[in-house]
Amino acid sequence: MLDSNRTGSKMFTRMFGKPKQDTSALTTLDKLNETLEMLEKKEKVLLKKASAEVEKAKEFTKLKNKRAAIQCLKRKRLYEQQIEQLGNFQLRIHDQMILLEGAKATTETVDALRSGAAAMKAMQKATNIDDVDKTMDEINEQTENMKMIQEALATPIGSAADFDEDELEAELEELEGAELEEQLLQPATTAPAAPVQVPAGRVPARPASHKRTPEEDELAALQAEMAL
Repeated sequence: MLDSNRTGSKMFTRMFGKPKQDTSALTTLDKLNETLEMLEKKEKVLLKKASAEVEKAKEFTKLKNKRAAIQCLKRKRLYEQQIEQLGNFQLRIHDQMILLEGAKATTETVDALRSGAAAMKAMQKATNIDDVDKTMDEINEQTENMKMIQEALATPIGSAADFDEDELEAELEELEGAELEEQLLQPATTAPAAPVQVPAGRVPARPASHKRTPEEDELAALQAEMAL
């Protein structure tokens, strides 16, 4: 069996030459596909030749030419041996193609993982934990500085800085009290006037219109409250 495989390997080498190492998996797969197609074509040719030898053997048998018929069968056996070898070559090529496709997928996967690892390493280098802490410290420092600037801008300066807040609040309370007192003194409605007895047959003269002064308004409001 070993000698047969060795013989087949030598025959393969003689037919197609020594395989050359190719760094490109795609180029190698294309070459294997071309070789596989060539082997399949050669196999078809050998099958036709073997079938032709069988037909010749039948003709020679009819002619009672046994020797010629046997020679045809011998050639048929030789063709069948070559067909078997070609089948073994095809199996090896298929096996090689499967291995190359698997290796190609593995290589691409490893390259992708390697690229991902390199990108992750670069990102980690760009976002070093010390740099992150330093950046956060700078942000906090800038925030505190901004607060101090805003407080400084909000602090009164000049004459406004001498004002007493307590005095201002007391003055505001007085204003609020005066406003409330003014609202209480204003009458809600005008009190109705008392009816006047007028003798029959007389029409009372309409009093002349008189515009009341603020003092009269205030007096009327006090009278209304006292009446309540």
